[in-house]
Amino acid sequence: MKGRTIILDHIHGLEAAALLVDGKLDDLLIDHQDNPRPGTIYRGICDRPIKGQGGMMMRLPDGATGFLRQGKGLRPGQTLLLQVTGYAEDGKAVPVTDRILFKSRFAIITPGKPGINVSRQITDDDKRDTLRAVAHETYEGDHGLILRSSCETGDEAEIADDITAMASLAEAVLAEAEGSAPETLSEGDGPHLLAWREWHGTSDIVTQPGGFENRGVLDQLAELKHTKVSLGDGFMFVEPTRALVAIDVNTGGDVSPAAALKANLAAARALPRALRLRGLAGQVVVDFVSISKAHRRQVEQSLRAAFKADPIETSLVGWSPMGLFELQRKRERLSLPASLFKDL
Repeated sequence: MKGRTIILDHIHGLEAAALLVDGKLDDLLIDHQDNPRPGTIYRGICDRPIKGQGGMMMRLPDGATGFLRQGKGLRPGQTLLLQVTGYAEDGKAVPVTDRILFKSRFAIITPGKPGINVSRQITDDDKRDTLRAVAHETYEGDHGLILRSSCETGDEAEIADDITAMASLAEAVLAEAEGSAPETLSEGDGPHLLAWREWHGTSDIVTQPGGFENRGVLDQLAELKHTKVSLGDGFMFVEPTRALVAIDVNTGGDVSPAAALKANLAAARALPRALRLRGLAGQVVVDFVSISKAHRRQVEQSLRAAFKADPIETSLVGWSPMGLFELQRKRERLSLPASLFKDL
């Protein structure tokens, strides 16, 4: 099955979206009903500063607690607009920011940062001029506007409608900034909306119930129960622990001189997908097969190329003194719940 297919379905009652590329599961979004979605906007109340960290604990609706990393100059009792930036680790506060963004498929409204900007990924000057014209004709707000890279192939009327919708949402939410109690002002997007918003490019879209079963998604989901990931050239184990995610790369039965480099390069290419599908983040430590320092540079270049195309922010920290490669990955998704594999 060639090409891209987006499947919108439900699994065990949870809204979910799957992206297949040439029939292979490439990305997966699953709703987590017990956690606030990233992108949710609250009116929050400053609770207490965190000494030594410069942060502030925030009171959120329903008795929840948020952590604002940049809390300098804030005072307890002060009201702020806050946006959820990711999922909290077990027992920790919800990560939030006071830099609010209103993000859709084509447009991002940036309060407090005026100006109209076009994504740098759009390099055609004529197209950039056309998009600026659409923006100036459509948008008259005081806040900033960013036209995303998806505008390059988007319909001008749809782009204009998207700008108008985001501007209206921004005005409605910002008008509710003042208040004496925490309140949810805008819910974050669920998997189906996120798929429409983030998975760009020409795709077949399947919305009929049972799409996961009919298109083989459930079979590929079942494979995620296992820690072993086949690489063709060797294999790797992906094992989350309480403190970090440990990756162990092996050559398998290949004992040729080039086996170590081949397995490591294959692991570097496969690693973003393996982490993405399992919802793994935080500290990631990779134990590659032992290679020379010259070959390490090739592996690092392959890692950088692979993660450049990955939608989740990942910092490549580098090699440790013990020869392990370390990464830090933003917790934009939760790891797959065990209940997801029920009956798979």
